[in-house]
Amino acid sequence: MFLKHPRSLKLTLLHLFLATTTFSSLAASSHALAQATQSPFPRQMAWTAYNLGSTGYNQAVAIGAMLREKFGVTLRVIPGQNDVSRLLPLKTGRVDFTLNGVSTYFAQEGMFQFANEQWGPQPVRLLMTSNGLSNQTVGVAADIGVEEIADLRGRRIPYVRGAPALNISMEAYLACGNLTWNDVVRVDFPGYDAAWNGVINGNVDAGFGTTVSGPMYRVEASPRGIFWPPAPHDDQGCWERMLAIGPYFTKHYATRGAGIDSNNPHEAGTYPYPMLTALSNQDEKLVRALTQAIHENYDDFKDSDPGAIGWALDRQVFQWVVPYHDGAVHYWREIGIWTEELEQHNNSLVERQEVLASAWSEFIEEEIDDQQEFLEAWKRLRALRLEETGFNPVWH
Repeated sequence: MFLKHPRSLKLTLLHLFLATTTFSSLAASSHALAQATQSPFPRQMAWTAYNLGSTGYNQAVAIGAMLREKFGVTLRVIPGQNDVSRLLPLKTGRVDFTLNGVSTYFAQEGMFQFANEQWGPQPVRLLMTSNGLSNQTVGVAADIGVEEIADLRGRRIPYVRGAPALNISMEAYLACGNLTWNDVVRVDFPGYDAAWNGVINGNVDAGFGTTVSGPMYRVEASPRGIFWPPAPHDDQGCWERMLAIGPYFTKHYATRGAGIDSNNPHEAGTYPYPMLTALSNQDEKLVRALTQAIHENYDDFKDSDPGAIGWALDRQVFQWVVPYHDGAVHYWREIGIWTEELEQHNNSLVERQEVLASAWSEFIEEEIDDQQEFLEAWKRLRALRLEETGFNPVWH
């Protein structure tokens, strides 16, 4: 039996230690690499959202902070001044998602600002939506004595240029009171804030908006004050007329807003804001993972903004007017939320989008140059094809 020299033994043990350490390091590195490879999230994502300082923007930033802390994702939030500027980067692939408003529905329908050659119906999909404690409704100057929406007959009502989400919604509420734009005095304004400043300054008598937005509190604090006429939930006629124009509204009691709290709730309607939106071709695994991340880590961002409470699971409205993405459906079904009834509803919405896409492909071949003729012809064909397949066109 031969014994190694002590120096040789030390070298052997050192080599063994180095080999073991190297192997362990390689194994750890491989494991980390595998984890990174398996991660459903890219290192960076980009979303569009509403303007800086808006509740939509603030909620996007808060979700981004959660994604950075939990998953190492850097989220770039790009503020958009209007509906088109928020959705165009999504359409062109410059961003992965958008935290948008009801214009997501208008884009699906290919109507209003999306009824042109550059747009047409879009295959938008939802992941989750924020449904807060506020209402999207009509506020009235308290000094004119209006008690219900029907009392707005003959009153001065703002029409915000280039803002169908505001104008169609106002029209829907007027319909609740059996009124149309012909029954009121229309006053045009260049923007949302300008319209509400018009209420404060006595240029108009009412406006449409969310009960928690800044202008509402300014009106409340002004000499005119603010009053919220109801859209009574048991008034079937009101809601039938309202939904015929704005099918995106849902009945809701607001407990947050200017002059509104849990002791003085407001009975009217609302719709999700903001809503996390993707296109149908967005990666299913990414969508599923993002849906899960927001749901499971809700507690991390729920206090970041007054509206962030709307991301809670019990405040989700799954049976809405825009379909959910397959990746989101996969997750909601996995945790037992998604039902057969929701599946049928979602499939119907996807089918509606397919009818709209087919109608647009048919229509765009006509090559109509005149803008007004283009719009009228599209509205006719769109309504025809939807009605032929059993869908309500909503707008003719």
